[in-house]
Amino acid sequence: MADGKRKADSAKTSSTSKSGSTASAKGGAKGAKSGAAKDKQPKTWQQRLLWVAKWGAISGLVLVLIMAGLFYVAYRSIDIPSPNSEYLTQTTHVYYSDGKTDLGDFAIQKRDTIDYEEMPDTIKDAVVAAEDQTFWTNSGIDPQGILRAAFSNATGNVTQGGSTITQQYVKILYLSQERTWKRKVKEAILSLKIKNQLSKQDVLEGYLNTIYFGRGAYGVQAAAQAYFQVDAKDLDLQQSAVLAAVLNDPNDLDPANGKDAKAALKGRYQYVIGAMAKMGTITDQQEQRAYPKLPHFDPPAAEDSYGQQKGHVLAMVKKELLRLGFSEQEINGGGLKVTTTFTKKAMDAALEGMREARPDGFGYKNLHVAVASVEPGTGAVRGIYAGQDYLLSQLNWAVEGGQAGSSFKPFALAAGIKDGFSLKDTFTGDSPFTTDNGYTVENEQDYDYGRVNLIKATEDSINTAYVDLTTSMEDGPQKIVDTAEDMGIPPAEAGKDKFGFPDETEGLQANEQVALGSQTVSPINMANAYATIANGGVAAEPFIIEKVVDANGDTRYDHKVQTHRALPEDIDADVSYAMQEVVKAGTAASSLSGFAWPAAGKTGTATNGLGEVSSAWFTGFTAQLSTSVMYVRGRGNQELKGWLPSYFGGAYPAQTWRAVMERDMEGLDPIPFPPPAYVDGEAPVTGHEPYTPPPPKPTKTKTTQAPETSEPTTQPPSSEPTSAPPTTPTEPTTPTDTTPTQPTDTGTTSGAPSGGPRSTATGHRGRRTQRRRRASRG
Repeated sequence: MADGKRKADSAKTSSTSKSGSTASAKGGAKGAKSGAAKDKQPKTWQQRLLWVAKWGAISGLVLVLIMAGLFYVAYRSIDIPSPNSEYLTQTTHVYYSDGKTDLGDFAIQKRDTIDYEEMPDTIKDAVVAAEDQTFWTNSGIDPQGILRAAFSNATGNVTQGGSTITQQYVKILYLSQERTWKRKVKEAILSLKIKNQLSKQDVLEGYLNTIYFGRGAYGVQAAAQAYFQVDAKDLDLQQSAVLAAVLNDPNDLDPANGKDAKAALKGRYQYVIGAMAKMGTITDQQEQRAYPKLPHFDPPAAEDSYGQQKGHVLAMVKKELLRLGFSEQEINGGGLKVTTTFTKKAMDAALEGMREARPDGFGYKNLHVAVASVEPGTGAVRGIYAGQDYLLSQLNWAVEGGQAGSSFKPFALAAGIKDGFSLKDTFTGDSPFTTDNGYTVENEQDYDYGRVNLIKATEDSINTAYVDLTTSMEDGPQKIVDTAEDMGIPPAEAGKDKFGFPDETEGLQANEQVALGSQTVSPINMANAYATIANGGVAAEPFIIEKVVDANGDTRYDHKVQTHRALPEDIDADVSYAMQEVVKAGTAASSLSGFAWPAAGKTGTATNGLGEVSSAWFTGFTAQLSTSVMYVRGRGNQELKGWLPSYFGGAYPAQTWRAVMERDMEGLDPIPFPPPAYVDGEAPVTGHEPYTPPPPKPTKTKTTQAPETSEPTTQPPSSEPTSAPPTTPTEPTTPTDTTPTQPTDTGTTSGAPSGGPRSTATGHRGRRTQRRRRASRG
């Protein structure tokens, strides 16, 4: 029993043990599952942040090590090169249109190197304050300065440069002016090397001896002479602050470039003075005395290389390069090769032709003659004569211009034909003539021509007929202005896309006398607008720079000819024909008789607000070249009548034109103009129809037979077509017209005698009156 019980207990114990073991096993399995579940839960944000920071630090360290290694390799491999071998001879060369013949050079670098000890502390402190305020403590590069400059420029504050003085010196002396990241890296490395090999004083000395200050001056000694005519050692605080200020923009901060430049300079100058005070290099008292105003400046001295006409051309070229986006420093020291449109033949022709025809006994200081020649079809300005020697006067009369006078009438003629009139339509030639708005105009010497067609009106430059034409068109003055602008006369106000030399026409207003030329037009723009007529009605933008190549041989600019059709070909042919009659039988016939090439043109004489004759013109063209000649006196608007032997455009201006063009046209074949088309549109008003002569009166039959030898006692009136050049009584001349004399009128007035019938038709918008006002003379 006992054994049995023990067996039973043993069995129980075994069973219990098994049961516990099983339960234990199950519990362990559950625990393992629970632990695994806990391990799969997502990490907290702190854990993720720690992981990112750890791997970011590792990556950053690796990147820094790589960059440091690359920088070390670059630092060891990049040696300080020799200074730019061409730096001191990086002169910009300007060539004639062949790209080979020298026309001139721009500001051969004026540089006088001086020692650090010769430089006053004021210029050293001013330049550091203006360009690099951490210069004495930085390592050659200044990352903080770069960021500070970027922020300052982005927020519109005073413009600051990001490069240190050391970096600027390296760029000037060792590198090119290209703007690439490779150059910036090389600049930074060289700056560190320079800093390690040269003292701060050496760097500043080199910088102040090489940096460009404007006016062709490289280095502080040349700059002191250019701006103040003193040596650098004698510069005072104000002068030093000015030179430090102009470094920021040598062209736009030069006070010689106008009021805007002077105002901009004052702002920059005051910034420099203030920065010096903050740095403690000047006292408060010095700041207070220097801050309010700029010092006195001497005007820039003209370069000897700018003598005669060369200076006028180079000044035009420089201004155009600046407009095209080239910097002052590139122009004066960048080694550019500039090919212009000017030809030596045309430049010489303008000078020699002017000398041949110009009246003796009149000094160049008071009598100003301007010549400009433009190539039809391209707009290329081939030659100019600008006036007095550039070293004596910088006024370029080929650009300044004068009142256009009757030279503006061809634009009215073109507008009239476009509006529906024809060359054969007639207008009042009697003088004076008053419009419905009360404007009164008279012809030269108040001469009556009767009814005249537009050929006669152009041929003899009849003022009243052209005012009649203007007022017979609806909104005629504006149509004339629009036509003139289409043909190449710039608008009254310059605009972004406008062109010309200059790109605006002072006084160009749409009024009833617009055809008589009170506006101020330059000979270049007048020649270019007439070139449109020579080119069959296709206008081209005038230009003077053909191509620019930099010192590396890269083409930086290459002009593309810009043209547009301004007049239909048939209308252009009619305008040209009327202007050919001016040369053959009109106001220029006496001076141009026997000219060997087909030519057309228009005379012009204008009066100023006082009624004084202020300018005399002749502008004309062949198929190959358009040339304009202008004579003015003194300030450009002083009296010519009674001062010159003859003040008419058909006298000295036409003779000068001939002398110039005979040289220009030498070796060129005559090219005929197209015949007139006699375009006859729908006239805007009636009353201007061509003149039709009355039929001849019948002769009475005689009862007795006349002897065989007798001649008819009467002749029928001539039945010449109205387009033929008419004749009029000889125009009287004034006592002042000695030699050469004003051409006389020798044609008929479109079949009607002078003082013939006056129109009373619907389209006639004027009336005779005895009131006298100023007149344009042809």
